[in-house]
Order: sequence, then C-alpha cells, then structure tokens
Amino acid sequence: MSDHATADHVGTGTRWHLTGDWFDVCKCAIPCPCTFAQPPTYGDCEGVLVWHVREGSFGDVRLDGLNVLMIGSFTGNPWEGTHTDPYAAVFLDERADERQRAALGAIFGGEAGGWPARFGEMFHPEMRGMDVAPVRVEIDEDLGAWRAEVPGRVTAVAEALSGPTTPEGARVQVLNAPGAEVGPGQVATWGRATTDRAEAFGFSWERSGRSSKHFPFEWSGPDE
Repeated sequence: MSDHATADHVGTGTRWHLTGDWFDVCKCAIPCPCTFAQPPTYGDCEGVLVWHVREGSFGDVRLDGLNVLMIGSFTGNPWEGTHTDPYAAVFLDERADERQRAALGAIFGGEAGGWPARFGEMFHPEMRGMDVAPVRVEIDEDLGAWRAEVPGRVTAVAEALSGPTTPEGARVQVLNAPGAEVGPGQVATWGRATTDRAEAFGFSWERSGRSSKHFPFEWSGPDE
C-alpha cells in the first residue's frame, strides 16, 4: 500500500515539462562515438552528465534554475543493447526543496515517463548512490564554454571545439545525431574537455583533452 501511495505521490500521471541544457565530459576521443550510436573509443566510457533546467514544472511544482549531475560508466554500446556493467550516481541540487527533489527524482528516475524513462530503460544503470549537494552549472550564452562542479567531488569544464578551418566564433555542430543522449530533434555542439575530474561513490578519474558536447533539451510527460 505504501509503495503504491509513493508512486501516486511522485505522480506517475502528473503532467510535467522541462527545457534546458545538457552536457557531458567523458573518456572518449573527440568526437564521442556514443552520440553517433557507435561503441566508445576505448570500448568503455565513463564521465559526467549535467542537466540545467532553464524552465520547468511538475504539476504545480516549479523547477526553474535547478541542476542535476550524474557520474557514470559502462562498457559496450547502450544503443545496441550490448553494453555491460552500467553504473551511475546522482547529485541533486541542494537548492531544491522537498517537493522539488521529489519531482526531480520522479522525472530523472523515469517514474514520470517521457524521454528520461526511455533512456533509463535502455541504459538501466546500477545506482551507486544519490546525494543532495551544491551543483554549480554555468553555460555561456554563445556556447563558447560550459562548466559544472560539485565542490570537492566532481568538476567538468569544456570549451567549444575549434580548429584551423572553423570560422571565428562559429560552433562545430551535428544535426540528427543517431545517438542523442537527450532524445531526437536537438543540435549537438561539440567541445573539448579542459577538466574532467571525479572522486565520489567509488568513481575516480582525472583527465583533460577528451570529448564533450552540449545539447539543449525539451521534455514532457507522461507519454500519451
């Protein structure tokens, strides 16, 4: 009975809508093959995934400005269902009150439907933990750089990818990515990670110079 009540409380039928920014930094060489639905560069991947909600609501609960950060790893290709050993841990923004945390948990945990539910069913990670913490996110309006930090535990910083034939100020972008982590219909902007560091929940790495990309996202649920 209590489980059913909890499911009702998080609102399996609650209407919700989020728009915002997503980015990652990861172990793969530039560009990360995962976004092209291919196996990771080195056969396995680990990295940081960040969601910044620009505007959002879950029923009557506003979620504007809140952040979610996940660290994770896997081997193989999730898009083909051939991956193994998927692990993840999540940090929820400490600025969220109890109702906002419940709403974020329902959405990002997949209980509320929409793209996060479909992505979670495909990836299906074993959760190593969840914590409420400061999750600081900054994204340049011109997408020149993006960064996130959970102080003392995770740092992810990237700059827009550029090169000898890229016009000044232009962004390297991909349309119709076959493995878009935020779902179909969004444009990927590629970057280079300048800092990718994690020391939390059994994850431990520090590197730079690897792949990063930014996607906008727009999700809603539950599915019709």
